[in-house]
Amino acid sequence: MSTVTLDPRRWWALGAMSLSLIVIGLDLTVLNVALPTLATELEASTSQLQWFANAYTLVLAALLLPAGLLGDRFGQKRLLIGALAMFGLASAACAFASSPGQLIAARAALGIGAAFLIPLSMSLLNVLFAPGERARAMTIWVMANSLGIPLGPVLGGWLLDNYRWGSVFLINLPLVAIGLVAVALLIPSTRGHRSGRIDVPGILLSAAGLVSVTYGFVEAGERGWGDPLTLGCIAGGLVLLLGFVSWQARVTDPLVELALFRSRPFTWGTVLATLASFALMGLLFVLPQLFQAVQGADALHTGLRLLPIIGGLLVGAKVAERLSLAIGARLTVAVGFALMLGGLTLGAANGVDVGYGYTAIWVSVVGLSIGFTLPPVMDLAIGALTRERSGSGSALIQALRQVGGTIGVAILGTVLNSAYRDRLDVTGLPPAAAHAARDSASGAVAIAAQAKLPALAESARNAFVHGMSATLWTCAAVATLGLVLALAFLPRRTTIAEPEPEEVATIAL
Repeated sequence: MSTVTLDPRRWWALGAMSLSLIVIGLDLTVLNVALPTLATELEASTSQLQWFANAYTLVLAALLLPAGLLGDRFGQKRLLIGALAMFGLASAACAFASSPGQLIAARAALGIGAAFLIPLSMSLLNVLFAPGERARAMTIWVMANSLGIPLGPVLGGWLLDNYRWGSVFLINLPLVAIGLVAVALLIPSTRGHRSGRIDVPGILLSAAGLVSVTYGFVEAGERGWGDPLTLGCIAGGLVLLLGFVSWQARVTDPLVELALFRSRPFTWGTVLATLASFALMGLLFVLPQLFQAVQGADALHTGLRLLPIIGGLLVGAKVAERLSLAIGARLTVAVGFALMLGGLTLGAANGVDVGYGYTAIWVSVVGLSIGFTLPPVMDLAIGALTRERSGSGSALIQALRQVGGTIGVAILGTVLNSAYRDRLDVTGLPPAAAHAARDSASGAVAIAAQAKLPALAESARNAFVHGMSATLWTCAAVATLGLVLALAFLPRRTTIAEPEPEEVATIAL
C-alpha cells in the first residue's frame, strides 16, 4: 500500500472552506427575513417573491453535477476561487438591485457560485485528509453548512432594523473576501484529470431533469398536487432523469459513474444523508412559524431560538465521532435515528401554551440526532470515492440531498397546510380575509390583530400547532425508516478507496 503525504496545513485549509460555506446557509435564511421588506421596497408581487428563492434553488439543482465534474477535470482550487468571486459579485448585485428582475437574476448568479462551492469543498475532504481524520473534517464541514441557518435571521433582523435592505446581502462580502484570500493561500493545488470528453448530453439531461423535478415540487407547495403544471414538471423531469441514467450506462466518459451505487457505503450513506436532511428541513420549516405565529418572537429572536439545533449538532457530532470508533458507524447512526425519533415525538406533543423551555429541549435532541447521523453517513459515502471521482461523487451526493430536501419541504408543506386549514375557524370573515388567514398562521394572527379578533388568533395558533404535530409525525416516520435502513444495510466495516500515489495534493506556493 502506498504512503500518502498529508498536507501540514490541511486543517487551516478546512477552516478556509468552512468560512466560505457559512455564507451559503446565511444567504438562504436571511432572504426569508427580508421578503416583507422587499415586497414594499421593490414593489414585488407574490410570484416575484417566490422567484427570489426559486431562481437560487433551480440554478443550484442544475449545476451541482457539472460543477463536480469540472472540479475533477480542472482541479478544485481554481474553481473554488472562481465560485467565491462569483458569489461575492452576485451578493453585491443583490444588494444594489433596483427592480425585482435584477434581484432574480442576481439570485440566480448566487446559485451558480453555491453550486460549485458545495460539492468542490466537500470533495477536497477526500483529497486532504486520511480516512482516520475525515470523520472529524466532515463534522466541521457539516457544521459550517448549518451555522449560517440560524445566523441569517439574527443578523438579518438586526440589519433590517438599522440599515437599508441591501445590507442583508452585503454581509456576505467580508466573509467572501476572507475566504478568497484563505483559499488562495491555504488550499493545495490538485491536479485535474483531463482525459476523456466532457459528457455534454449527460450535463444537459441531468440539468433539465433536476430543474424540472425541483420546480415541480416547489410549485406543488403553492399550486397543489393536482395542478397540471406541477404534475407535468415532475413527470417530465423523471422521464429526463431516466433518460440520463440510460445514457450514463452507455457513454464512455459518463458524468456520473453508476458503478458508485454498487458500493454499500456510498449508496446507503447517500440515502441516509438524504433522510436525515429531510428531517432537518422539516424542523427548519415549522420552527420559525412556531416561534413567530404561536410564541410571538420577532425575526431576531427567532434566529436565536434556532441556535439549540446547532448546539445539539455540535455536541452530537463530537460524541458520535468517539462512539463510531468504539461501536462502528452502523450502530452510531442507528442511535442517531433513534434520538431523532424521540426528539420529533416530543415535538409533536408541543402545545400552544407550552413555553420555549420545552421546545428548546426537544429541538436540542433533534439537533443532537443530526450530529449522530449526518456527518457519519456522509463520511461513509465520500470515503467510498476515489480521488479521481471526488468532485463528481460529492456533487451526486449533494444533488440527491438537494432534490430530497425540496421534495421533503413540498410534502411537509402539504401536510402542515392541510392540517392547519382543516382546524382553522374562519367563520364570519370576509372571503378575502378568510383566504389570507388560510394561507398561513402568521397571516391569520396579523389579521386578528388588525381586526381585534382574539378568537381568530387563538384558532390560528391551535390550528398551526395541530398542523405542526402532523408534520413532525411525518418526519418521525422518516426517522423510523432511517433507523431500519441503517441497521439493515450499513456495512459493519467500511472499505476506504485508496488514493493513487501520484494524486497526492501539493501545496501551491
